[in-house]
Amino acid sequence: METPDALGIIAGNGVYPQLLADAARKAGVKKIIAAAFTNETDPVLAKHVDLIEWMRVGQLNRLLKFFDQNKVHHAIMAGQIAPKNLFDLRPDLKALMLLGKLKQRNAESIFAAIADELARIDVDLLPATTFLEQCLASAGLIAGAKLSRGEEEDVDLGSKMAKEIARLDIGQTVVVKNGTVLAVEAFEGTNDAIKRGGALAREGAVMIKVAKPNQDVRFDVPVIGVETIRVAAEVKLRVIAVEAGRTLLLERDAIIDLANRANISIVAR
Repeated sequence: METPDALGIIAGNGVYPQLLADAARKAGVKKIIAAAFTNETDPVLAKHVDLIEWMRVGQLNRLLKFFDQNKVHHAIMAGQIAPKNLFDLRPDLKALMLLGKLKQRNAESIFAAIADELARIDVDLLPATTFLEQCLASAGLIAGAKLSRGEEEDVDLGSKMAKEIARLDIGQTVVVKNGTVLAVEAFEGTNDAIKRGGALAREGAVMIKVAKPNQDVRFDVPVIGVETIRVAAEVKLRVIAVEAGRTLLLERDAIIDLANRANISIVAR
């Protein structure tokens, strides 16, 4: 793909949108335009982009108009919208009509429908990993001590379980200890699933996060960030296992440093 002159970022929470803006700039994108959401997007993003417009989650018409007026033809969804905010949605008429057509209302179906709306105004939604390929986890031990045999077995079990719940579109993360599944992620998100599983384990649990078997790479790519490691450290998790080549490790050096200090091993396979 040729580097586009202009890039639209649909900016969720966390550091991901800023990292993406910086990486896109480095790759030669001349104009970066961000659609930001109140109570979600970090205001710091304004310093990393050329133009930012704040809107509510659910103002689909405003998002489409904003990109159309600024001649955006390539966009990337970066960072999540907290599940509770998807529920607190006050949709405009355009979003209401879109939601009304959907039989299932999960993140994937909503975002896929938004991608179709973007395509109608000639905006191509690019893979969420675009410009950040260097952040994808490579296979092997990334941080911490080598896994024990028991921990390896827990990763095997957790991977199998996580793949299954991901296939059923429930969630993508499970927490396991000594051959027992302690927590399965659903709508609450990864960090809350870690907290639940970690509290039950007391310490030494293994967390596994996978991509969906038929993942739409334009959104919902598995991400591990500094916040994930902080939460994992709080509940004394022992291992974080992810899929190589399919998981973004944001702020890699900071993640490795935090994991090493908390005696957490990060492994990709």
